[in-house]
Amino acid sequence: MQASSFCDVRLIAPSGYPHDRDAMMRGVARLRAAGCSVDGVNVLERTEQRYAGSDAQRVADINALATLDALPDIALSIRGGYGATRLLEHLHYDALRERLAGQPMVLVGHSDFTALQMALYARSGLVSFGGPMLGPDFGAKELSPLTWRHFWRTISAPQGNASWDCGEAGELSVEGPLWGGNLAMLCSLLQTPYFPRIDGGILFVEDVGEPPFRIERLLYQLHLSGVLGRQRALILADFTQCRPAAYDNGYDLADGFSQIRRVAGIPVLSGMPFGHDPDKFTLPFGVPARLRVVGQRASLDFHGYPHLRHAHEPPMGTAQAASVPNP
Repeated sequence: MQASSFCDVRLIAPSGYPHDRDAMMRGVARLRAAGCSVDGVNVLERTEQRYAGSDAQRVADINALATLDALPDIALSIRGGYGATRLLEHLHYDALRERLAGQPMVLVGHSDFTALQMALYARSGLVSFGGPMLGPDFGAKELSPLTWRHFWRTISAPQGNASWDCGEAGELSVEGPLWGGNLAMLCSLLQTPYFPRIDGGILFVEDVGEPPFRIERLLYQLHLSGVLGRQRALILADFTQCRPAAYDNGYDLADGFSQIRRVAGIPVLSGMPFGHDPDKFTLPFGVPARLRVVGQRASLDFHGYPHLRHAHEPPMGTAQAASVPNP
């Protein structure tokens, strides 16, 4: 760790291997240019089939957080893909809860990372963040200003806000736990010990590469299982590359979402930047939140999450211009 850094970042690789090496190194360079130290770069060297190392190596990335002499400020997932589900039975939930509860450490990722978020909250009560990852976000060829700024602003304060144009005119004000993530990962854990029982929540979902009918089917799983009916609101975030086929005969995502609106029995909003598009908010999983809609503008306020008391928003220009170093 660099003594002069304002923020210590530790890389974790619970899912897919770092197939885009250039993106990973751009991400490391940008974090270092912003004044962060970056530890755990060795995980970028691991590959076993489609995974970033063996199951034992990848679960050790998470379990090590319970035994490190000094916790990092941020534990950052390098990418999604698939593989986190294989780790859930092997996490040291009690040890992680004992070490991390009340500690201002930010554990962040999205996509396949949703499985870890669900399990850690269900089994340990730990709050993590849906947000950017090393390769696809901090390592993108063009760094998203929204993603960069919202990440640092959120994790540097005890409360956060996310506002967007939701497209649905109306008035709404509801409160409840904020939770969610990748839709396929959420549904894959239904009826398991790793699916948290959250009542009266504000649920947000996203996905990538699924045909519209599969998206509707996944949302129906949440509906028929009673999960949707127990929430105060559903937020449809980004559904990226979810294209219909010729057989769909005109049916598309909008039709599937309209059907869910008809049956869900709760307010359903759309348009929130979160998922596999470049722009994404950083959202804590399981914390108190308030969702308001005025006209066509939606706003989420949330608090009660781990945050970095000494952090600040690093200048984006320095990070954007960072060169790619050797690890």
